[in-house]
Amino acid sequence: MRNPTGLATLVAGKVTETVRSIDVMRQAGLLPIPRVDEGLRSLVMVRKWGPFAGANMIAARRDPTATGIIDELGPLTFKQLDTQSNALARAWSERGLGPGSVIAALCRDHRGLVLTMLASGKLGAKLLLMNTGFAKPQLADVAKREGVTALVYDQEFTELLDAVEGDVEHYLAWVDSDTARPADIPVVAELVASTDDRPWPAPAKPGGFILLTSGTTGTPKGAPRPHTSALASAQFLDRIPLRTGEATYMGAPLFHGTGLSQFILSFALGSKVVMRRKFVPEETLRGVAENRCTTLVLVPTMLQRIVDLPEEIRAKYDTSSLRIIFVAGSALSPDLGNRATAAFGDVVHNLYGSTEVAVATVATPEDWRKAPGTVGRAPVGCKVALYDEKGGKITEPHVTGRVFVGSGLSFQGYTDGRNKEIIDGLLSSGDVGHFDEDGLLFIDGRDDEMIVSGGENVFPIEVENLLVEREDVIEAAVVGVEDPEFGQRLKAFVVRAEKSELDVDGVREYVKANLARYKVPRDVEFLDELPRNATGKVLRNKLH
Repeated sequence: MRNPTGLATLVAGKVTETVRSIDVMRQAGLLPIPRVDEGLRSLVMVRKWGPFAGANMIAARRDPTATGIIDELGPLTFKQLDTQSNALARAWSERGLGPGSVIAALCRDHRGLVLTMLASGKLGAKLLLMNTGFAKPQLADVAKREGVTALVYDQEFTELLDAVEGDVEHYLAWVDSDTARPADIPVVAELVASTDDRPWPAPAKPGGFILLTSGTTGTPKGAPRPHTSALASAQFLDRIPLRTGEATYMGAPLFHGTGLSQFILSFALGSKVVMRRKFVPEETLRGVAENRCTTLVLVPTMLQRIVDLPEEIRAKYDTSSLRIIFVAGSALSPDLGNRATAAFGDVVHNLYGSTEVAVATVATPEDWRKAPGTVGRAPVGCKVALYDEKGGKITEPHVTGRVFVGSGLSFQGYTDGRNKEIIDGLLSSGDVGHFDEDGLLFIDGRDDEMIVSGGENVFPIEVENLLVEREDVIEAAVVGVEDPEFGQRLKAFVVRAEKSELDVDGVREYVKANLARYKVPRDVEFLDELPRNATGKVLRNKLH
């Protein structure tokens, strides 16, 4: 028999969480109080059309003249995006695409991808967001596993298409040269221009997204993102002060969870999004300054390239409009976070999550000032707990354990039927970490990256963070390699700054002076750059 006291506590907790979520959304401007009728209409539209297409339609209704995106081709209003995606949905429907179809997008950030996202949602089709850094084998494997029906791509990726097997329709989202493109491949812009753009009927079920894991150790896995509760946006807004009607510069790619989540949220807030097909540090600053952007969305490697710019170049652009630099996707080192804070002020918000668990925690600028390197606290609607190897819960500070996360945005399993480990209803993130005495979370590394050297547990990220604190080190990665005497030993891969005289002994002596002896790398190799994927994650399987 269910414990009535426990049930009452659970219900009370859910009610409190819901009330708090609603208040967070009200403060951000998402709930048009006291216009309750508009709020209800918005909820209905999101439920009918999904979080992205619904958000765009709401923004178009709110102000048809408001700019939705700005890309290399110029601005498009929310209204234009709505009508053009109606045309694209109708054109694709006439070609047999609809509910049950899987539309894959191999695109950089531009209007062609945005229209693909909107049209697939209106059709009730699934949209598979492909990594633009894919090689042929990865593209072929993922397309076959996910049952891709149609592939929308940028012209620069044409040479990869012959790897895709089966009867897959092809559509061009971005054309580099009219003379070089195949004459028999339909172009998204041409389909839009030649098709009726009247309102499109709502699908029986909104289309959803399929995100892909980073694939740093093999073929990326598919993680579906079906329609979720409208209250889920409060998980970002609780600790990141985004507001309606502002401007966001999207540096992170939209195929990645970081870029996609913030892009959808910006649309929900009616904020214009500035995007470019390729990330260029100085051009990013120019875009922020010219559009008076209040939010800049990046992965850590992008942030590093910006703060590494000479001070005289950064000083050319007025970035005082920035209230938020949103960083996620991989670990933000204490050194990089501190340098960014020194350059831009207390605006850095460090989000920790994953493709599978979505949002876990967010470190606000105040958290970072107090504890550089922290990933902060769980926002409303999220829960984070640590467990030991036997599944016992860890509550003491400074004790490392496996990180488990509960969130309304967490996925329900990979597309191949597998799932992550679950304890007490919480999903494994695959990381290990610890809380400090103030309840702030720190990530100590990946569970599968921990090595045991001479009986001691070692997490490479600690050594990496130490090395990048040096002015003569641009970046570093540390991995475990087999050792006949100790089982495993550390090997460091270091990218030196120009004119650096740092040598192997210098690396070892520096680590020995700052960390325990068993954390000193036995091997050191200098590289021109670390191998990374398109979102900046180090490809550790290429380091050996």
